Amino acid sequence: MHRRGFLKAAMLSSGAAILPRSIAAADLPSEITSLSASQLSAAIRQKLVSCEETMAAYLARIHSYNPVYNAIVSMLSDDECLEQAQAADRALSAGHYRGWMHGMPHAVKDLADAAGLPTSRGSPIFAGTVAAQDSFMIARIRSQGAIFIGKTNTPEFGMGSQSYNPVFGATGSACNPALTAGGSSGGAASGLGTRMLPVADGGDLMGSLRNPAAFNNVIGFRPTQGRVPGGGSGDLFYQQMGTGGPMGRNTEDTIRLLLSISGPSAGNPLSLRDRLPDAGAFKPRELNGTRIGWMGNFDGYLAMEPGLLELCRQPLQLLTDQGAIVEDCKPDYDLSRLWQTWLTLRHWTRNSMRELYEDPATRQQLKPEAIWEIEGAQNTSAADIYVAGIARADWFRAVNALLDRYDYLLLPTAQVFPFPKTLAWPSSINGRDMDTYHRWMEVVIGGTLAGLPVVNVPAGFDSTGRPMGIQVMGRFGADQSVLQFALAYERVTGYLDQQPAPTPAQDY
Repeated sequence: MHRRGFLKAAMLSSGAAILPRSIAAADLPSEITSLSASQLSAAIRQKLVSCEETMAAYLARIHSYNPVYNAIVSMLSDDECLEQAQAADRALSAGHYRGWMHGMPHAVKDLADAAGLPTSRGSPIFAGTVAAQDSFMIARIRSQGAIFIGKTNTPEFGMGSQSYNPVFGATGSACNPALTAGGSSGGAASGLGTRMLPVADGGDLMGSLRNPAAFNNVIGFRPTQGRVPGGGSGDLFYQQMGTGGPMGRNTEDTIRLLLSISGPSAGNPLSLRDRLPDAGAFKPRELNGTRIGWMGNFDGYLAMEPGLLELCRQPLQLLTDQGAIVEDCKPDYDLSRLWQTWLTLRHWTRNSMRELYEDPATRQQLKPEAIWEIEGAQNTSAADIYVAGIARADWFRAVNALLDRYDYLLLPTAQVFPFPKTLAWPSSINGRDMDTYHRWMEVVIGGTLAGLPVVNVPAGFDSTGRPMGIQVMGRFGADQSVLQFALAYERVTGYLDQQPAPTPAQDY
């Protein structure tokens, strides 16, 4: 088949539940970057699109839009990227197919190491520090044939759900570059939403895959704790809060990247030992009869920006029209206790930064929020950790009790719409003061503390074009089930097809 014919056919072929419903006709570079990662993978493998053409198309798009959105940082030169793409073409011609990401450009979140690229962590302390080897998850992505072209922007040390830092500046939302892309995987989500990246990796401690996905109208998936193992250094047993995970323009792409980075690791004793099935085994869930518990704002416990809850309720009606049973629900748990549990365990994770705090030269380069977290870690006792551990277990039991009644639990992904990227964080929501730099993201801590699989799916846009998302939570280990619901949701709502056209540099 002629290449251009393939591109058109790929957009209209089988799997309509997960493929874009409409893609504007354009010249070849634009068409290549408009293909989903799954479609692009098929085109490259069948040699209908070359890796060099793909790289050239993405570089052209990055040069056009990245000056506006600031999603991708620490980029290699065009010549280096194209040379690697040419090498990928030669390998494919010789019969050496590296994996589903063969020859596809990829930018790594700037908290993870990619050999030969800087890992700045958004901090002047580490700016320009070149990694000697890949981190564990990134090595798995490289093994699938991806070409690493740079990094994606993140908050300083990934702290805060707003991707700004003193090294690279702020990242704008793909839906409006004047607004924040969220974080900490903000550069990844903005790069996806602007079609500067086919697919993206990230990590999630406090909604860092979910919140930016909502703020950029893409998919972000926090896997079950242990589904994507960490590396072999540092604590392997106690601090089970953060996890790596995938982001995609659609659910199918997200599934494929999840399969690349998940799976047990002999070096991680708490990694899950079961394996997910091949991508072809993921089918949209039958919505008729599916039981959905809508948690909303927990009966007013969470402050939310006006209009946000109403927007998130609109897709619930679309699910009901398909036969789903949607009911309001609330866990039997004191949510103020959950927040205190979060504060304790979050502080505890920052013990790793104590050296930076104790050295006056590096302490003065830390943002105030980082200093507050480290000082909180110093004031956290073993007894505090014990109490928090019991509270976390009780929360898991409370959520499980709800999941005995419902197949999935849903709630908004954020408590505010994307806000100006010049604002560090919202100090109040709907008249209620936020007492910490991350209190405005309290809505995401339930999924983290329960260790459950949670996917962000888009909920549409408000009257000013600001996007929002919904978190879908399932049982521990039920990653496939949650993603199959996301496939069905994507098909029924069509919100991913409504991605606004990005603003090129010459028009900004």
